[in-house]
Amino acid sequence: IISIIFAMLQSAYFAYNSAGSAQKPLVLQSHTKQEPVSQSLPKTIPSADWSQVVKMVQPSVVAIHIKTSDGKIDGSGVIIDKQGHIVTNYHVISSAINSQGKIKVQLKGGVIYDAKIVGQDPSTDLAVIKMENPPKDIVPAKLGTSSDLKVGSPVAAVGNPLGLDSTVTTGIISALNRPVKVTVASNEDGGGELVVTNAIQVDASINPGNSGGPLFDVQGRVIGINSSIASIPNDLLGGGGSKGSIGLGFAIPADLVKNIADQIIKTGKVEHPLLGVTIADGEGSVNNTTYTGAYVRDVVPNSPADNAGLQRGDMIVDIDGNRVTSGMSLRGYVRRYKKGDKAVITYLRDGKEIQKEIVFTDTDKSLLKQNKMLPEDR
Repeated sequence: IISIIFAMLQSAYFAYNSAGSAQKPLVLQSHTKQEPVSQSLPKTIPSADWSQVVKMVQPSVVAIHIKTSDGKIDGSGVIIDKQGHIVTNYHVISSAINSQGKIKVQLKGGVIYDAKIVGQDPSTDLAVIKMENPPKDIVPAKLGTSSDLKVGSPVAAVGNPLGLDSTVTTGIISALNRPVKVTVASNEDGGGELVVTNAIQVDASINPGNSGGPLFDVQGRVIGINSSIASIPNDLLGGGGSKGSIGLGFAIPADLVKNIADQIIKTGKVEHPLLGVTIADGEGSVNNTTYTGAYVRDVVPNSPADNAGLQRGDMIVDIDGNRVTSGMSLRGYVRRYKKGDKAVITYLRDGKEIQKEIVFTDTDKSLLKQNKMLPEDR
């Protein structure tokens, strides 16, 4: 009898805890859990030997010069292979598309080569150009990964700010997955293209002309492409806004850069996935705790989101272990995927945390139009 009672109590205990654990926000808890931190620092903290790193990487960085009927545009780029392919920002070379302007790239030492556009992707502000008749001793950069970066790690930006080629600035990673929204001119429809990037934020000095240039780690690997800077609003400066570095620079993460560059080199174009939701910033609660996230305003029929069971009113808070804190944050993460990729979406509904796997498809423009979806609501 005692054995039977014990077994019943034990079963009840496990049933109760299993039911209770289903209510716990396990994914959200993993983001808010505080890891133990040592209060003692090492006696000596090694510093980066940037002189050696710069000597190794400078040959792979180019200054980009574009002459158009409206004048001259300067930018930066980085060589990524022996064939002479160069990654840069779309906004650096966009004027050459409309005006048929000539693109020239300048290597360290002042040697200049003609270059042509291989392909571009306005929605991520990335482009690939290719040197014509590149030298046999061309030095491609080593592409790193942005998946294991840490805030506080030292970085160096190399580029062509204000026409000063091979300029090096150093700093640290100030933040990761910082949602940054800018608008660049699009040649596809004559309008503006909204670029949303969950960027690497750095305090290394970045100025006009650095755009398209590489961000290096201490091992000389490209971990991002410098693309934009923040400026002090005009109203805070009495009408004279600052267009130079104020220590808030942003770089496109290397993993996204590799994804886009590979597609452009292979096919000359880029396919972006469709999630199939219209979204807004919002808040959701579970276990008496409120979290920010991406509020689902609507779901496109037969889209990946619809097939995974997402509904109007759900609050997306995580995608593949990446914390989604806003609608713009979700857009930035979705841009990283390719057609056919799978991802696990975590969302809140009726005070519960739910996980579902989705399979991304490419963007169906007719589907967007029929459901009045904006291109950024992917």
